Parts: sequence; structure tokens; C-alpha cells
Amino acid sequence: MGARLDTPIAGHDVDAFDDYCEHLIVREPQGGRVIGTYRVLTPTQARRLGSTYTATEFDISALHLLLPRTLEVGRSCVHPDHRQGGVIMALWSALGAFMAGNGLDAMLGCASIPMVQDGRISGDAAASLWRKLRVSHMAPAELQVTPRVRLPVERFDSSLEIKPPALIQGYLRLGAQVLGPPAWDPCFNTADLPILMRTQHLAERYRRHFLGE
Repeated sequence: MGARLDTPIAGHDVDAFDDYCEHLIVREPQGGRVIGTYRVLTPTQARRLGSTYTATEFDISALHLLLPRTLEVGRSCVHPDHRQGGVIMALWSALGAFMAGNGLDAMLGCASIPMVQDGRISGDAAASLWRKLRVSHMAPAELQVTPRVRLPVERFDSSLEIKPPALIQGYLRLGAQVLGPPAWDPCFNTADLPILMRTQHLAERYRRHFLGE
């Protein structure tokens, strides 16, 4: 997908956060093949590490009151054979149980928009999604964050009528909010949106799946 990774194991995505995170894995019932993953960073581990991944892409100081009760999620991946929704719902159910069991009531992360389209790098999709989401799903001003490397959305065509990537669409359906404009991640060739989901804003139709209610 256009990623350029400098990691100690060729062909693998490895970074300094892995050893501090819990790793959630979904396996097929028959054979045990891994078909879904998430990594989650608790507030306690974030303090030990001295940062969250989101903080490497954004100035998140506006969230300082929320961070002690916020779980960071990232590196979401679902096998191409299982992208009909069941695996992500299983992941979200497990995340909800983990949050409830650890007294956490918010979920933070960077949601990626691919910038490699038809073999070329383009920010048109990210600019167009930002144009729509800043109107429909923006967090209150006191919770907004600033990208450290801002994607220059004004240089791209923001008039495209496109749907958000499936994961972002799922977050928005849960009741998540966008915290600010996209950052550019040059290693993964993605535009990353800062996303916050608070359980108090969780859409009613998903409470049973996410919180077991």
C-alpha cells in the first residue's frame, strides 16, 4: 500500500510502542489462522513509555484531562477474506470489555486515509473527507488537536464525493468525533485523522455490541 518502513525485521511493521501494548487477536475457529488484530495502549503503559502514538502525530495537550481514562487503539487490520463486518465487531466487543474492565471511558487513535491512488500519491481523498467531516463530526473546540506535520489539504481537490474508509465509517457510526485536520504520515503514505470515541456518546444501536448492554 505504498508504505516505506524502516524496521528491525524486514517486511514487518515494528515500532517502539509494541512492547508496551496489549495485542488483541481474532482467530478463525477452524485452524486458528489470525484474521484480525488491534493493539491497545493503556494510560498506565502510556505513562511508562512517556507518550502515545497519537502524540507523535498530533499535539494532544488539549486532551490532558481525558487521557487518564483513555485507551489508545491502533494498527487495526482485518484479513481480506473477512471484511464483511463480523471480525471488526468481535474486535470492538473485546475492546469494550477491556475498557469496562479497566475503568476507561474513551478511545483515541489515528484513522488512516490511503494517499496512493492509481499508482500515484494524491491527497484529494483526504481533503474531500476532511471538508465533509469538519462539518458533520467535529469535536468541540476545547478538545481539538493540531497535527505536527499537517497535510496541506488546500493544495488538493476537496470536491470529491467519496465514502470514508470502512474503519473510519465504523468509528463514526459508533459516535466518534474528529479532533482536527489530517496529519501526513510519510512512512505509510497516509493522511491520518485524530479520532476520539467516548462511551457517553456511543450510538445506542452499538451499545450492546461494544459494552455488552
